[in-house]
Amino acid sequence: MLAWRCKPPAALFPLSIGTFVEHFPFIKPKAFPLYRIKSKSLTTAAAIRTHNSSCFDSFSCRQKQQIRLYVDTLLQWNQKMNLTAVTDVDEVMERHIKDSLAMLPPIQDSYISRSNSSIDSIKLVDVGTGAGLPGLVFAIACPAWKVTLLESMNKRCDFLEHAVSVTGLSNVEVVRGRAENLGQSVTFREKFDVAVARAVAEMRILAEYCLPLVRVGGLFIAAKGHDPQEEVRNAERSLKLMGASVLQLCSVESHSPYGQRTAIICSKDHPTPRKYPRDPGTPAKLPL
Repeated sequence: MLAWRCKPPAALFPLSIGTFVEHFPFIKPKAFPLYRIKSKSLTTAAAIRTHNSSCFDSFSCRQKQQIRLYVDTLLQWNQKMNLTAVTDVDEVMERHIKDSLAMLPPIQDSYISRSNSSIDSIKLVDVGTGAGLPGLVFAIACPAWKVTLLESMNKRCDFLEHAVSVTGLSNVEVVRGRAENLGQSVTFREKFDVAVARAVAEMRILAEYCLPLVRVGGLFIAAKGHDPQEEVRNAERSLKLMGASVLQLCSVESHSPYGQRTAIICSKDHPTPRKYPRDPGTPAKLPL
């Protein structure tokens, strides 16, 4: 069972949960002869069958199959390009799928409490999605959501487009580009209900990447480690300049060896000034 607790940024109290993710036997690759998983990776499937959880009880057979296909594809492509440092199924489930799914309850609860509109059809952008985490996993878990995967590296976009095709997802768009450019584009600026970022940059940089994409009244969620208080304090000025404020910090504790995760929930209170985001590369070089 997933358990999580939200508190104002001044107080962060972790709450333990039981095992979160049920691991499934994985399909041996058939359709990707150029990217074959080494036999060492395949042997982990036997070890993960002992993990039990109610996490996927609400998933349809199709959704479970999509998770399997995504993880298989990720590991296959990872043999030829740098998508993740994780090299076996067990670690992918623990460190990537589990952590991504743990973000959903805080996002859903925060959005419902802040908005009069339905969460069933929200528009979400995953900034710097990399291998599709957490955005592609969200798209599987919430098929009514419209998910945009924003990635600047062409090779990673090739993988993402392939993964979307393999899993049969129809609610995902892969966008090649930098957040600084898209944040100034009329097509994307303040068009999303929610922006998320995981393992991209420190909070004050993420604020300038993500918040120009979020509509007023929407949310920006950053996935961080167990103690993000100092990082949040350092980002206060950046958040304010972007028209946002910290709404709450939600801690999620797992029994995995990777420990507690924190979802920093920020609300978009005012429009972002037109001068933000600054030119590509400037937010990282000269954080606000």
